[in-house]
Amino acid sequence: MAELLVWPALIAYGEAAVAYAGGLRGVGRFGRLGIWGVRVGWLAQTALLVAQAATSDGFPWGTWAGALNLLSWLVVTGYLAWGSNPRYRLLGLGVMPVAATLLVLAWAGGGTGVHASDGGGWTLDVHVGLMLAAFASFTVAAAVAGLYLFEERRLKRRDAGLLRLRLPSLEALDRLAARIALVGLALLSAGILVGLTRLRAADVDVAMTVTILIWALYVAALVLRREVGLRGRRLAWSLVAGFTLVAFVLPLTHFAS
Repeated sequence: MAELLVWPALIAYGEAAVAYAGGLRGVGRFGRLGIWGVRVGWLAQTALLVAQAATSDGFPWGTWAGALNLLSWLVVTGYLAWGSNPRYRLLGLGVMPVAATLLVLAWAGGGTGVHASDGGGWTLDVHVGLMLAAFASFTVAAAVAGLYLFEERRLKRRDAGLLRLRLPSLEALDRLAARIALVGLALLSAGILVGLTRLRAADVDVAMTVTILIWALYVAALVLRREVGLRGRRLAWSLVAGFTLVAFVLPLTHFAS
């Protein structure tokens, strides 16, 4: 029965994405419809996760499909931290389609069901949780970066319609994107450290190599921002590139089994 909660979550997330697309015309009611769709979907998915945690024997999100379910929820949770502010609601245009897609893939792979799960030890559970939280942070940071690039392009075109959207300033978006990416980097670093406690020489594989590459990319972007002023469009594209690496490479490695 608990798996039926997937459908209200998906419907609400889809409604939110459509509403945010309508919000590009600057009509305030679309933004309000969008954020309420996000909230309703988040509540339904939270109830599903609680049911999984309460009835599973062990960590219920250890499979690739279960991990995608938890990742979807983390992405939406990260968005809600900012999306409730009307000026940041358009971030949902980048975030909600990703969250909905992750939830669909999780459902298709059986990751939304309530069943017993084999435990891999608390260190593995903490490692998976930290890594997924880091990926969620990078997703939200990329959405902020995308909003920055969108606003900058419209400003260069002197688009008067941009005023109706009531977006944050470019400087505010730049700071927020860097701050969220820093949180993601801290989570990723902690996840790597926890993972090293379980590592054996024979365990080194492509997934770990890619993870270190992603870690190095975000470290470089944030250090360059602090030391040489990597800001604005260059930082935004760096964060988008980092998210692309997460989105297209890690599912083939970390979630392949």
